[in-house]
Amino acid sequence: MRYSLLDLAPIPEGSTAREAIANSVALAQFAESQGYHRHWLAEHHNMPGIASSATSVLIGHIAEATSRIRVGSGGVMLPNHAPLVIAEQFGTLAEIHGDRIDLGLGRAPGTDMETARALRRHMSQQDTFPHDVLELMAYLGPVEEGQRLRAIPGAGTRVPLWILGSSLYGAQLAAHLGLPYAFASHFAPEMLEEAGDVYRRTFRPSDHLKAPHFMVAMNVFAAETEEEAAYHQSSAVLGFAKLRAGTPGPLPKPVKHLEDHLDPSWIAAAQSRFTVSAIGSEEMVKRQIADILEKYQPDEVMVNAQIWDHAARIKSVGIAARVLRQLGADGSF
Repeated sequence: MRYSLLDLAPIPEGSTAREAIANSVALAQFAESQGYHRHWLAEHHNMPGIASSATSVLIGHIAEATSRIRVGSGGVMLPNHAPLVIAEQFGTLAEIHGDRIDLGLGRAPGTDMETARALRRHMSQQDTFPHDVLELMAYLGPVEEGQRLRAIPGAGTRVPLWILGSSLYGAQLAAHLGLPYAFASHFAPEMLEEAGDVYRRTFRPSDHLKAPHFMVAMNVFAAETEEEAAYHQSSAVLGFAKLRAGTPGPLPKPVKHLEDHLDPSWIAAAQSRFTVSAIGSEEMVKRQIADILEKYQPDEVMVNAQIWDHAARIKSVGIAARVLRQLGADGSF
């Protein structure tokens, strides 16, 4: 089992996008030193607290600053783009950085509908995601005889594709196409167990993947003490509440007493998003991660750490890596 890292390139309250990008570079370099297999960035738009909107640009920047860790998207929201453009972008990344680039694909817009309209210009009610994935696969595969439309660069690079999701839809599509599947249980844990079962049970081997590969995303807030870990998690809880209230902003500063800042109903709603999480001291985190591994039997885990303080985030990511290795995860390249 491998362990990897999800980075939303958070812009902390009181900071800037430039500093957030620098933090992401430092985080990726640290993750590489700790045996993380991948460093993924997610496409979001019109979000004051996330600096990864130009996802492929940031992937290239981080790949240039590292040497071994795989770098990719978790994910690119394919409905926002023409498949040919994504094939060219990731084909270019593959030509520059070799076999270190991953292309995780999501079906959601990664933003609000007004911003989605600005991105796409023409909104369609028709779901073209499966067709778009197949088109993208064809652009990145070997050139067929008589093929007139090609991705240059891109053709023949066979950049590894992943399907991302938080429902049965993505699990079924990934299984049908014989692709690896990553479940977004770090923010939408409800259907994790069922999706994993559907994906594994209905998987069809392909030229891309001979056996199912199921990744589970989890939040980790690890610190010296339980109280310190809960303090750092409060930023993510406050950020979730602001997003659901329609007022997204920079990643909030942590607070000691959430009840002084949020109604109990908001706290309960936010905490329901963190059921696939490990929060506390190193020993507490180890027990919680062990329970997650035993219950879902993932082939790979992806750690997410939305922590306001960069030094505390680095420390949490380091603890998570140490715990995962103790639990048998592979930290080699």
